[in-house]
Parts: sequence; C-alpha cells; structure tokens
Amino acid sequence: MKFIASFFLLQLSLCVSYAQWTPQNSGTDAHFRSISAVNEKIVWAGGSKGTVLHTVNGGASWEVLHVQGAEKLDFRGIHGIDAQTAVAVSAGLAEEGQARIFRTNDGGKTWKEVWQTTEKGVFLDGISFWGAKNGLIFGDPIGTKIYLLKTIDGGQTWQRISPTQLPENKAGEAAFAASNSTMVLQGKKNVWIGTGGSDRARVFYSTDRGETWQVTDTPMAANASSGIFGLNFWDAKNGIAVGGNYKADKDASDNVIVTHDGGQTWQKATATQPAGLKEAVRKLKNGYFVAVGPAGTSLSKDNAKTWQALTDAPVGLHAMACVGNACWAIGAKGALVYLRFP
Repeated sequence: MKFIASFFLLQLSLCVSYAQWTPQNSGTDAHFRSISAVNEKIVWAGGSKGTVLHTVNGGASWEVLHVQGAEKLDFRGIHGIDAQTAVAVSAGLAEEGQARIFRTNDGGKTWKEVWQTTEKGVFLDGISFWGAKNGLIFGDPIGTKIYLLKTIDGGQTWQRISPTQLPENKAGEAAFAASNSTMVLQGKKNVWIGTGGSDRARVFYSTDRGETWQVTDTPMAANASSGIFGLNFWDAKNGIAVGGNYKADKDASDNVIVTHDGGQTWQKATATQPAGLKEAVRKLKNGYFVAVGPAGTSLSKDNAKTWQALTDAPVGLHAMACVGNACWAIGAKGALVYLRFP
C-alpha cells in the first residue's frame, strides 16, 4: 500500500510538473482579448471583426457568432451571465463609432445594442459583474478621471458614474485594454482597477460599487507602454497583479505584485518564468496561480514564490478565464487552449 501510494504521488507530481495546455478549435482567425467563464461548461469570448465565441460543453465545440452591425468592432470586454445571456463591449474611439455595448439573451443568435456614445475621448477597456444584475464597465480617463458605467439590470441599461469622487489620474495614466482583467470585481461591492502609461503603476479601489474611490502606488514598473495588465482577487484582502511592457513583451522585469490588505499596499513577488509581459493571472481552487501573456504562460504552486513554464501553449495568448481548477486562454488568430488540474 505504501508503494502504491508513493507511486500515485509521484505520478501526480510528474503531471503537475509537466502541466500542459490542450488546444481547442475556435473555428476562427479573429483576435481575442476577452473571455468569460460562467461555469465549467459555459464560456463566452469576445474578439475582433465583431466575433463572439460561445460554448456550452466546456469547449468540446465552440460556436462562432458574428454580431450584426459590429463587423468593424473589437470586443475587448465580454461578460457571460448564463448560457443565454452575455454583454460584449467594443474598444475603440467613440468619435469613430467604436464605443458600443451589445447584449444577447438568446445564446448569441441575436444581439441588441444597449449603449453607444460618440463623446470624444471615450474608449472602453473592460467589463465585470457582481452577480447577475450589478456590473461595471470602465474606460480611459476623460479629462483626468476614469470613465465608468454601471448597470443594475444585468446590462440592459448603463449609466455613467459621476467622476466627482474619483482620484485624479496622472498625466498619461490609463488602463490597458489587453485582457479584460485590468478591472476586477469581488464579493458584493469591491472593485479594483490597475493602471500604467505614466511614471508609476497604480491601483484604484472601491468598496461601495464604485461610488467612492481610493488610489495607491505599486512597485510595478510603468511608462507609456508598461504597467499593470491583469488583476485577480480571490477574497476582499488578497490579490495579485501581473504586467510588463507591450512594446518589449519578451523582456524580463519584476512583473508580479501581491497585496494582503485589499489593495492598499502592494509588494513585489517573484517574476514569472518564462519572463516577459503577462496580461492575465488567476488563482485556481487548488491554490495554484496561472499567468498568460504573448511571451509564454506560467504556473506557480507556491503563492508566486517560484514559477515554471506551462507547455503546448501558442504565443499570442492574451486573456484567460478560470473556474475551479479549469482554465481557458485565448489570443491572436483564434488561438484557444484549455487546462485542467485534478
């Protein structure tokens, strides 16, 4: 029995050490920077050319959906509410007709445009929800304040949150519309937004659904092309952020930071292996961290103290969604992979 138990543990250890992504067939060559998992079966993804992917069987098969009237739009934000309902957010210049929000309630067969603006400077970056009704969409600053929209009816209508209570953005400071995870919602009222683009990377945070805000500096390196690209919080106190430089996405840097006080203070953690820009990170149910980016994907089994490469993943992965111990990651030219731990 001892031999059998030891053999089993050895095999399990080997499986973890050589964890691999499994390719899935997206059926499209569109580029993707947003993916949302409702559960281990239902996943939505948003991409270029008005393309949305949808699966109800964990990715065994994917349906390629084309949103009518959105052929020139890039859905860099998407949130799946259930198998029938999702909200897709287009990133781009509002003055060129690209700041638009669509919603489906029939599994993607039809989509309704529920919001649009042509206000100069509006550029929507991402979306997230607390539950099925309450959600936020955030965008680049207008003037010196982050642009925020809220919904209380599952995305059917959206209203701008007054910027009065928001801290001032620094010159050039904004969030990157890279992975739909630079804003994270947790619990019933908590929200964090990571930034870059200026002389420091910061985190804006709110505990009242975005009505009032605080902001804090972080040790993540920042300039016009670098900063925080992805956040994950698994409770009200503990979170992790990843980042790097999208103009030098293979360069090594201190690209991981952590917090244990709800985002008030941040500390450097061990940089990922492989090195380079990381755009999304998730903590799994088993405690492992998975991080993805265009220069490779990484796994940590010890709270970001050490990292190892995950294999069989194409370069160009930008966004990731995880439920339990299962993850889907997606990126350029329809690249789509799946990973599941026991």
